[in-house]
Amino acid sequence: MLVDKDSALIVIDVQNDFCPGGRLAIKDGDKVIPIINDISCKFHKIIATQDWHPQSHISFAKNHPGKNPNDVVEINGIKQVLWPEHCVMGTRGADFHSDLSTIKFNLILRKGTNPKIDSYSAFTENDKKTITGLEGYLRGLGISRPFFCGLATDYCVFCSAMDATRLGFESSVIIDACRGVDVPENNVKKSIDTMQENGINIIISKELLS
Repeated sequence: MLVDKDSALIVIDVQNDFCPGGRLAIKDGDKVIPIINDISCKFHKIIATQDWHPQSHISFAKNHPGKNPNDVVEINGIKQVLWPEHCVMGTRGADFHSDLSTIKFNLILRKGTNPKIDSYSAFTENDKKTITGLEGYLRGLGISRPFFCGLATDYCVFCSAMDATRLGFESSVIIDACRGVDVPENNVKKSIDTMQENGINIIISKELLS
């Protein structure tokens, strides 16, 4: 698959808390790092996101008495999965993994900073109304083909790719450069199927490196 000036790599949430040993560790989350480092050389523009939560964040189970991680609640009409406390702003857990090469990052976008609403997508918060500014940034650079990778397949990667497609971008997900939470069970497969049904290209890194 050809990568050219209208393409950008979007690296989603490759942070310590989502990697082994982190507070919300994704199985083999660190395995995406060498792949992302390898494909980065193909892109002129690279955007990375970070979850950047206050301790009072609405997504933390500890802030809902009687609730546990992976419980689902409804807040202001929005379904919210409750998570362990993770990626608290300014902590080591919120930092990019030290093995991730960040030298070519053109933009770092921090999301989930509002304590009252979660933000999976790189484009909008979970109310689907509050924008992050990424759409305007990409359009201003003439980028129409975002390639997504990172963590996690079935949440932040999924929502970012779906939003990009809804906004008219030609979206691709580099699936071997992603890992999923798989909560609830089979959520990764469901998410991949839904992305394909919506015209999102599911590719592997070798297609970019060949």
